[in-house]
Amino acid sequence: MLNEHLTGWRRPEVLLLVMAAAWGLSVAVWMSLINNFAVERAAFDGADMGVLQSAREVPGFLAFTFVALLIFMREQTIAVISLLLLGAGVVATGFFPNFLGLMVTTIIMSVGFHYHETATQSLALQWSSRDQAPVLLGRMLSATSVASIVAFGLVWAGLELLELDFAIIYAVGGGATVAAAILVHKLFPRMAVDNDQRRELFLRRRYWLFYVLTFINGARRQIFVVFAAFLMVEKFGLSAANLTLLLLVNHIINTFLAPKIGQFIMRFGERRAMTLEYVGLIGVFIAYALVENVWIAGGLYILDHIFFSMAIALHTYFGKIADPRDIAPTAGISFSINHIAAVIIPAAFGLIWLVNPAAVFYAGAGMAVVSLLLSQLIPRNPDQGNETVWSNPVPRPAAAE
Repeated sequence: MLNEHLTGWRRPEVLLLVMAAAWGLSVAVWMSLINNFAVERAAFDGADMGVLQSAREVPGFLAFTFVALLIFMREQTIAVISLLLLGAGVVATGFFPNFLGLMVTTIIMSVGFHYHETATQSLALQWSSRDQAPVLLGRMLSATSVASIVAFGLVWAGLELLELDFAIIYAVGGGATVAAAILVHKLFPRMAVDNDQRRELFLRRRYWLFYVLTFINGARRQIFVVFAAFLMVEKFGLSAANLTLLLLVNHIINTFLAPKIGQFIMRFGERRAMTLEYVGLIGVFIAYALVENVWIAGGLYILDHIFFSMAIALHTYFGKIADPRDIAPTAGISFSINHIAAVIIPAAFGLIWLVNPAAVFYAGAGMAVVSLLLSQLIPRNPDQGNETVWSNPVPRPAAAE
């Protein structure tokens, strides 16, 4: 097995966990402050925030160019460079409290965010067996949550106890990720991958269900990322410190729950996991549209975050049905598919928000209903040639005794 000569902290799993933590640190700092920073310092309204979030998703839409980068560099190198960009973008954010400045720094941050996530998800599927992939992805999610807990704690302390300016907190959080990127580049060896990944763009008919679910997930995800958090600030008046505490609770729960989600998927399969996720999200989105109590809204935000953590089932479903050589290029292509709607929805729904905020969440519930129906097409034992319940799988030859 490749990389089996690497032991202790030099193993591929450790590298992925360290990068997941460094990635989560900057993302947590950016996410916990951006709504209050935009409203309090840059005078954003819902439409402005929608435009900003649409711009944030443009690099995700362009993630198909990840395939072109594979011609020039290894996925591990792409992961490190993108982590560096993420941190640098977060450092710069606090120094530009205006519309143009936030647009530029957000795009820089987003390039690192999306390319790093593309590279590490591809590497996780390549550096683990198909049965163990859900567990590894769950552990990576847990590592991200641990780092996020640290970040949220520091953000809260910086705001409430030390009364630090937004710019200082952004600089510290982003700077820590920059330092981590440099350290992993220096300390970890270059690691092999199991297959020579294809380096061209393609769409395969047999992956159609994965593509469609990815597209709808991207659209629905934006409603949570953009408007659920904005609801807490605009409607219920949560301060940056209080929103940080809410995010902190989310990630404390995720730290313990994410590995169990991976084990649940490994035991019960992707279809059951997605069914549970989508049924839960339908209820959460409808409740968002009706909620009038800040404590109930906070509880919904926590539930929302938990259900979205189950999205790793979609990645492990693809890992089971994919030709191993398709994993890296499809990681980039799927991110682009995920962000087709994501580029449009924040700005378009930002306008809807100005007229009827509840309609935004009802639309999210509708998307979850469609995903629930489509997820029932996933077979109990997905595999190459058995991608949907309509497939006619070819029996695998019996192993030679």
